[in-house]
Amino acid sequence: MAGHAFAAGIDLSKPYGDKYGCINRNGQEIAADEMLLVTDKELITAASACTFTDKKAQADGSLVVKAECQAEGEDGQPATQFIIKKSTKNAGKLVVVDEDGNVMGEVSRCR
Repeated sequence: MAGHAFAAGIDLSKPYGDKYGCINRNGQEIAADEMLLVTDKELITAASACTFTDKKAQADGSLVVKAECQAEGEDGQPATQFIIKKSTKNAGKLVVVDEDGNVMGEVSRCR
């Protein structure tokens, strides 16, 4: 029972990213083909920027976010959904999954 309360809630007050996501969190510093950055307001990849429109904590401790994305070279995208959950393999890391169930990547808190 105590473990469940701990799992609930993912804190995005500090940014999470992969290596290049954290390097580029304050703007594009290094061009990278693969990049993943998650903040409390958005999810950014090398090809698109998604602004969260809604966030809902789930009973299993994951976070479902609805977002509107702008892909490079495209006008307006339909709303999409991501699931952000704690990694089962690496404590302290988060896994980002798209609405089709594809794992987009694992992110750690940026230092």
